[in-house]
Amino acid sequence: MTGVRASSERGAIGFAEKLLQLLDEGQFTATYKYAVLLGLLDLCLENVSAKGVAPSVLTTRQLAEKTIALYWPHTLPYTGKTGVLRQNAGSACTQAEILRAIARFRDDVADDPFAPLERAKRQAAKRFERLTRTVEWKLIEMPLPRVQVVGVTEDRFIYDIAWDKNIRRSTVAAYQDGKPGQFDNRIALKPNVGDYLVELNALLRPLVHRQWARMVARLNKLTEARLETFLFGAQRVPTNALRPGLIELQDGMCFYCRRALKREVDVDHFIPWSRYPEDGVANLVAAHRTCNSAKRDFLAATEHVERWRYRADDAAILRLADDASWRNGRDDALSVARAIYLRLPVGTKLWLAGRKLLNAEPDGLREVLS
Repeated sequence: MTGVRASSERGAIGFAEKLLQLLDEGQFTATYKYAVLLGLLDLCLENVSAKGVAPSVLTTRQLAEKTIALYWPHTLPYTGKTGVLRQNAGSACTQAEILRAIARFRDDVADDPFAPLERAKRQAAKRFERLTRTVEWKLIEMPLPRVQVVGVTEDRFIYDIAWDKNIRRSTVAAYQDGKPGQFDNRIALKPNVGDYLVELNALLRPLVHRQWARMVARLNKLTEARLETFLFGAQRVPTNALRPGLIELQDGMCFYCRRALKREVDVDHFIPWSRYPEDGVANLVAAHRTCNSAKRDFLAATEHVERWRYRADDAAILRLADDASWRNGRDDALSVARAIYLRLPVGTKLWLAGRKLLNAEPDGLREVLS
């Protein structure tokens, strides 16, 4: 192992240890900190360069849109008795402001209880813009200046921002209206942090999910067993509505084994949901249930990646998304694929078929995903 590699690994481990301290639910009263951390993870994956280089700067606008997407499935009732789960400490009627604003938007504009966010955005673009501005302001005002505080000490080891908790609404409103002003909406990641978040994604994501679910369970006096699946599970997204279009797009063949699809057809997330919860059409494929079960949460082998990459540029994918008022997600899915595949350690096993796994081919993957 080279000195550079060893130094990089020590840096990632040190970063992860500090991040674990921030996940102590006793340090904050709402789930916003979890949303910020997951949002930064997702945005780093979605914004890698064509060569797999992680971003060094994100914006509050990007984080606001990502936060809305994260909370969107949480605004559905957990059960008929509990309704929408509380995600803020305080009196029994208290709800986190961001979640309350998103729930109000869903209730006012969604055409059915399980409408995807993309459809609601298209139906009420002006309302969604107002919602985004509200969420952006709440992130600027509350969690972003406080996330990097452990106890009473601030340690800016994740990012720098150009404001503090005393920021005024009028200053942010002027920026949101496009007026000249002094507000800087950049979230400047500390050196190497973008890379650390991409590299540690598979480890940090389930941990954040678990801690988030644990806090929601405590706030609502529920057991944790089902909550994590409810809040973050893939089945929360009604992708089966896209099954006929995906089958037609694939000429009636399973995406993986290339044999005819007949019965028991699943809609599979090509990039596993556990690594990146992306339900855009570009990340969905129709597959035999047996193939989907065998693939599980494995990353697909190079030949599957090549076929998927070629399909991502097919205009039919865009038409399918438009017809269903569904998010296409091509650019994000491609960036995430680069972030994951181009950083795979030597010897990583990729799924081909059944129980057959192959070693990752760095050169081939780099060529396919360029």
